Amino acid sequence: MSEMRRVTAICNGTVVDHIPAGKALQVMQMLRVDIGRSNPISLVMNVPSGKAGRKDVLKIEDRELTQEELDRLALIAPNASVAIIRNYSVAEKRQIELGSELVNIARCSFWNCITQNSREPLPHKLRVISADPLDLRCSYCGRSQSIEELAESIL
Repeated sequence: MSEMRRVTAICNGTVVDHIPAGKALQVMQMLRVDIGRSNPISLVMNVPSGKAGRKDVLKIEDRELTQEELDRLALIAPNASVAIIRNYSVAEKRQIELGSELVNIARCSFWNCITQNSREPLPHKLRVISADPLDLRCSYCGRSQSIEELAESIL
């Protein structure tokens, strides 16, 4: 029995595969994909995966992700694969790496952090304490950061 393709191929754009099941909407928020004004988007959620059991897949037509966007993506889907599509073929594959520090990706969520003070123009720095489970802390105030709060404070 052959498996039917769930989403059609795209001519140009980005395919983000192997997103943890149920996290694609959060990925869209982190990438600032605005459904109302964006390019066509194909979203498949909770499909079978040989690697993870279940996965989500996101296809964004006519948009290539930048390195900054890949850094944001690493917060939610560090094991995702990203393919840049040109003329219906994979032109390049981009790596997602969660470094030891994220600079100017998201603001600290603590209301009293020095980075929340507009008179102190400091870069927003988050230290990666642990990748699995993900533990992020502000480099200035040391507060732990939740992905949900960071998704709302993307720069």
